[in-house]
Amino acid sequence: MPESYPMNGGNGTYSYTQNSYYQKTGINVAKRMVSEAIGEKLDINNFSSGSNSFRIADLGCSVGPNTFTTMQNIVDAVQHKYQSQGLASKFAEFQVFFNDQDSNDFNTLFTSMPKERPYYAVGVPGSFYGRLFPESFVHFVNSSFALHWLSRVPEELLDKNSPAWNKGRIHYTNASDAVVDAYAAQFTKDMEGFLDARAKELVSGGMMVIITLGCPNGMPYAHLAAGIMFDCLESCLNDMAKGGLLSENQVDSFNLPVYAPSPKEKTELVERNGCFSIERLELTNWRTEADPRGDLRACVMHVRAGFESIIRKHFGNDIIDDLFERLLKEVKESFHLIQSSYMGGTQLSVILKRK
Repeated sequence: MPESYPMNGGNGTYSYTQNSYYQKTGINVAKRMVSEAIGEKLDINNFSSGSNSFRIADLGCSVGPNTFTTMQNIVDAVQHKYQSQGLASKFAEFQVFFNDQDSNDFNTLFTSMPKERPYYAVGVPGSFYGRLFPESFVHFVNSSFALHWLSRVPEELLDKNSPAWNKGRIHYTNASDAVVDAYAAQFTKDMEGFLDARAKELVSGGMMVIITLGCPNGMPYAHLAAGIMFDCLESCLNDMAKGGLLSENQVDSFNLPVYAPSPKEKTELVERNGCFSIERLELTNWRTEADPRGDLRACVMHVRAGFESIIRKHFGNDIIDDLFERLLKEVKESFHLIQSSYMGGTQLSVILKRK
């Protein structure tokens, strides 16, 4: 069974709901590209008969509010497509299927859902690395900032006899080639399962949008701001181990299950699957839309909202506040490295069409 990595639920200070600005920015960056692709490429004539429902799935929806913005954008673009072709009456109703792991805070998701919305909402718990829907069921699939989460930590990283044993490190940033290869292999396996499942579930002519963390072809992840952030977190955990606040073995056995693919990797996986055409694939720079009021504390809060649950599960509750205060200090000390990191596109946006 895939591991579960829920974002911080609820609506509190450290919740994903209050600390997902960067994802919101990324979604806004991709909005125009998605709307254009729907207008130009969505084959509505292929499925304008039969049921009068247009079914949309958001895979890895988390707890909101970004999923609601994304779904509204997609519904608006699809409605405009039907109206522009004189088919507005063909799909009078929209259904949106909100999917995430069983451990996701669906209560917060549904209680914060807009009361006035142009669709019927359904919750679908389960891993998107396997089947979720019947064959030829959904017309449009969206997955924003979810598919860079691996289904599990590669087993080799925890094997002391493996060249990929990741002792003293928590990610593939600045790690050995064997560690990078283990992460890449797990990502490949996960994406193959994801694409196989979606190929069965999407109707012919249906579309899929995937937005993830990305990395330019051939560039080490250490050159990216996110890689520097992971190094800072690693340094804090190692310092806490040296200080006796946690054990060295705990650090050695902890790895962040996140992988940022390159455009080349994603292209090869889609082409190997053979069921989708690539309509758009590009690295975009969300920083051009970044909030100028953002600060380092807000950045650390963002990291906490995303990673606190898996850190707590591994290390326990007692270190959490101390760890993230240390992280804030470490990030401030490393700010010159972040400022000099690669400033180009690190958001990989892909639009696929079911053949």
